[in-house]
Amino acid sequence: DIPSHLDDLPPSLLKKDYANLPIMNSVDDVVKRLLSLEMASQKEKMKVKIQQLVEKVRRSPNDNGSFELLSLVFTVAILTARIRTLEEHLQRHPKDKRNRRSMLMDLDRRRKMLGYLRRVNYSTFENTCKHLGIQYSPPQPYSRHVTKRWLVKKALCIKVFQEKQMLKAAERLKQRREWQARARAARE
Repeated sequence: DIPSHLDDLPPSLLKKDYANLPIMNSVDDVVKRLLSLEMASQKEKMKVKIQQLVEKVRRSPNDNGSFELLSLVFTVAILTARIRTLEEHLQRHPKDKRNRRSMLMDLDRRRKMLGYLRRVNYSTFENTCKHLGIQYSPPQPYSRHVTKRWLVKKALCIKVFQEKQMLKAAERLKQRREWQARARAARE
């Protein structure tokens, strides 16, 4: 079973470069700890997390799709890893605006990709969401935020439109009377 978060990783899990070396069985526990993911940099932890999520998605039974769909699914997995890492970071550093913005941008990219995947191949979309633990919610329809300024501006526009209609009506009435006067003069 592959852990979903890096905090769930066992500290004895060695970095990829050192995991298969035969000498690792005979080294001291301190050395093993230094070479474990517990002491790894954020970049190395991120690589492991991405690799785990891509493996989760790759093991799905519907992997016989097109290359474009698979690359899209893998991109969704990579974005999910980045989002989860940034969520953990923002729990420790809530005032970090730059990383919050990049997380929101990644969330938006992932939502767009999932929406496309949902339209194109729904079974792959379902498997991807299930394996990655994502709950997809479609984007909300656009609704304007009503403010006092917007209401005043709208009322002014309506008033200007009504006054212009009244001026046009008066102009049309004046033209109609002129036509009627000409028609009377022509009859007489």
